[in-house]
Formats: sequence, structure tokens, C-alpha cells
Amino acid sequence: MASGPLTRTIGTLVELFYPSNCVVCGDPQQPGELLCAACRGTLIPITSPFCRTCSRPFEGIIDGAFDCPNCEDWQPAFRCAVSAYLARGTLRELVHRFKYNGQSYLRHLLAEFLVQAANDVRIQETPVDALVPVPLHPVRLRERGFNQAEALAEILSRKVRIPIWKVLERRLYTSTQTQFDRIDRMQNLRNAFTLSKDKSVRGKHLLLVDDVLTTGATLDNCAKTLLAQGAESVRAITVARG
Repeated sequence: MASGPLTRTIGTLVELFYPSNCVVCGDPQQPGELLCAACRGTLIPITSPFCRTCSRPFEGIIDGAFDCPNCEDWQPAFRCAVSAYLARGTLRELVHRFKYNGQSYLRHLLAEFLVQAANDVRIQETPVDALVPVPLHPVRLRERGFNQAEALAEILSRKVRIPIWKVLERRLYTSTQTQFDRIDRMQNLRNAFTLSKDKSVRGKHLLLVDDVLTTGATLDNCAKTLLAQGAESVRAITVARG
């Protein structure tokens, strides 16, 4: 059954009227705590060494900042894409439950991980003028009932005190991206985004917000659109990196 407003409302009411429990293992928690220490410990942080552009982690010892082979060949339009954790195990399940199972209250937990990403030195080195959530096509929005990037950006905006600018529109209804590699995704997304009418981003430093970075194709196309309209720089943060 597709998630909708009623399903999300029920999920919120359950969280309001019953004691807090870990959303993964069910162990009782203090009010407001959605993830216990043990389950939080299963998250896989992205630690050095990692690509300075896409945050892809590498094993071994690498001295200094570096770009991974993909970013060297590809040169994405965004200055950097930052995630605090890998989209594996517990975190991957939580994102899936938030997006597809109507568990909208999980946005508060997932936004914590965006705050961690926003505190990365690559994001902090230049002040951000606005958060730009990655848009959904209107058809996809009706199917899902909400835009997960907007829901997360709204919480992040309150926490970091940076305004949200909904300046991008997705004008092409593209096939689902999950089965494509980066090259196919780039083809699938060509000219998919446009700047909203009567909006200006000229001279602004913008921060794209999305749930998961997989190949980076979506963020790259969003960044290209913003830069083509005069944005000074575009960086990105996501809850997790695939």
C-alpha cells in the first residue's frame, strides 16, 4: 500500500502517545531519543582518507587531500558532496522506511546526520546563503506524497539557521535511477532540472540537500543548473553516501 498523509499522521501519533523506543531494536529510550547507543554504533562513519569532492572513502593511508579517479575523470559541477555516514545496514533501512514506509517522524533523526555533514570543514569554509532541496517531479511527488529532501531541509534550516530556497524544478519525469550506473544516470537526467520562474541565484553560495548520494548524477545536474544561472558556488550534503 502506498504511503500517504493518513499513514504519516498515524506514525506521528504513535510517536507522540507512546514512550520512546529505539526505532531499530525497540529498546526503551529517553523521550526524544530514537536510536539507542548500540544501534547508533552500527552506523558506518566516513573517515579519512576520503575523496575531497564526493567523500568516497578509501582504505589504506593517503597523505593530504585527494580526488578519487571518478571525480578526476568526471569533474562534477558541485564543489563537494559531504555525508557523515555510508548508506549501509541500519542507516539504509532508516532512509528506506522514511521515504517509502510512511515513517515521517524519522526525518528528525536523519536530519541529525545532515547537521553533522553541514559541520564539515568543506562546508564551513565558505558561508552558505541558502539550502536548496533537490526537487521531485510533480508526478513523483503525488506518488510519494512528500519530497524527502524538502522535509529534511526544513529541519536542517531551523538547526543551522540558513534559509531554504525552493528554486529548482524537475521538469522531466525520469525513470527510477536505482538500476543505472553513473553514465546512464547522467543520460537519464540530462536537462531534467530548471530554475523556477522569477527566481535568482546569481552570486550566491548554495548548499544542495538530499537523502542519499549514490553516483552523484542528480546533484551534479542540479549544480549545473544553478551555476548556469549565475550561482557563485554549489556544494551538497546528504544523509548518507551509497
